[in-house]
Amino acid sequence: MTAEAIEAGPHRRPDSGSDSGAGSDSGPGQHVGQLAAEPAGPALPATSSSGAAAPPAAPTVPDPGSAAPGTAAAGPGDKPLRIALLSYKGNPYCGGQGVYVRHLSRELARLGHSVEVIGAQPYPVLDDGVVLTELPSLDLYRSPDPFRTPARDEYRDWIDGLEVATMWTGGFPEPLTFSLRAGRHLAARRGQFDVVHDNQTLGYGLLRDLGAPLVTTVHHPITVDRRLDLDAAADWRRRASVRRWYGFTRMQKRVARRLPSVVTVSGTSRDEIVEHLGVAQERIGVVHIGADTDLFAPDPTVPEVPGRIVATSSADVPLKGLVHLVEALAKVRTEHPAAHLVVVGKRAEDGPVARLIERYGLGDAVEFVKGISDPELVDLVRGAQVACVPSLYEGFSLPAAEAMATGTPLVATTGGAIPEVAGPDGRTCLAVPPGDAGALSAALCRLLSDQALRARLGEAGRQRVLERFTWAKAAQGTVELYRAAIARTIR
Repeated sequence: MTAEAIEAGPHRRPDSGSDSGAGSDSGPGQHVGQLAAEPAGPALPATSSSGAAAPPAAPTVPDPGSAAPGTAAAGPGDKPLRIALLSYKGNPYCGGQGVYVRHLSRELARLGHSVEVIGAQPYPVLDDGVVLTELPSLDLYRSPDPFRTPARDEYRDWIDGLEVATMWTGGFPEPLTFSLRAGRHLAARRGQFDVVHDNQTLGYGLLRDLGAPLVTTVHHPITVDRRLDLDAAADWRRRASVRRWYGFTRMQKRVARRLPSVVTVSGTSRDEIVEHLGVAQERIGVVHIGADTDLFAPDPTVPEVPGRIVATSSADVPLKGLVHLVEALAKVRTEHPAAHLVVVGKRAEDGPVARLIERYGLGDAVEFVKGISDPELVDLVRGAQVACVPSLYEGFSLPAAEAMATGTPLVATTGGAIPEVAGPDGRTCLAVPPGDAGALSAALCRLLSDQALRARLGEAGRQRVLERFTWAKAAQGTVELYRAAIARTIR
């Protein structure tokens, strides 16, 4: 498993969407029974970021009864909620965990609720009005020394030992170990929250009595990633490594079946959760996530760069389909020599993508950018003639929604829930089958050759996002699920 794959996941950008608008694809009911508590081992003291024992004192959280200036208060008769939002991985520049947590927490706070994000490294970037409580791991995969062995004085308790032992045996420990730390922390702060919202940790530690109802976001089952990685494995050694790495998915299946309230981001993801995780459909609510439509907006002063194609992708993650886009680019350049690809993500120095770039002589035509600011990212997308989502599967596809919000025309595959976001072929995007480099090439050439089509699809795409996929709508739908979960616990 590469450092790039760790940074990108195993949970990557959140994913979902539906033609019928936010929350309308939620299917039958979102009413479930209360979760039974499960013993979670001996309670241990919470720790500070230095590793020393610390009392579980609550941080200073904005008064939920008074919204910040310029924000909307909770609706009449609706008590503002005290929300604990859990994030075991919050990198804001790679993968979707940090994106989801940042934007959802901001919009929840704007509705007048108090939001405390409880997270581990890499910590999310949060907006004003949202509190971050650090619940540090050993950060075993941090750059520039992934898979590091901690010094003896870094160990604080048995959970740290479990974290290292799991890594040493080829597994990914963070969902389990974060859940154990978070469960312990929340149990010690009983009564301080009205609802606990887990962002796809799905760990055993969250099955204990947390002192508040639990709502869990599952963007899509990680068993899908596991299957695609196994399909792409070159030999038995690689397949064995993939199976060890994804060992935590067995835990996630067991935990998911016991969850009382699941929220996901698309009808496609809902169906996958039922099939892969065995969650009853009536326990799953669909709330579409969205783009920051204030940030991702058209700007006519940003010049269009001839031939620029932009994509957001982790280089050698099979699910993202970048190999097919690189192959398509080689074909596109026979008709459009100025065509070039800018990939938002880290370049792998070796691997399938790097080998394809070398084989086709595309070293000067493919650029990777990483760690850029939000305004830089938006201008990069605004300046592109085409945005592309080549993924084999997505549970939603934030890159698609963000590109459409800027008015940049989109070429996207029909993998997973992407059509729910991107919309009908020829009306709001050009859609192609996943894994088909020839179809990708044809669609890209068509858009690069037709300025009127680019303008029409760009305008229609932005309108679609404004109507269906905004973070404000996502927050409102999520609060409805919170209140339903709370109501069930007091019946």
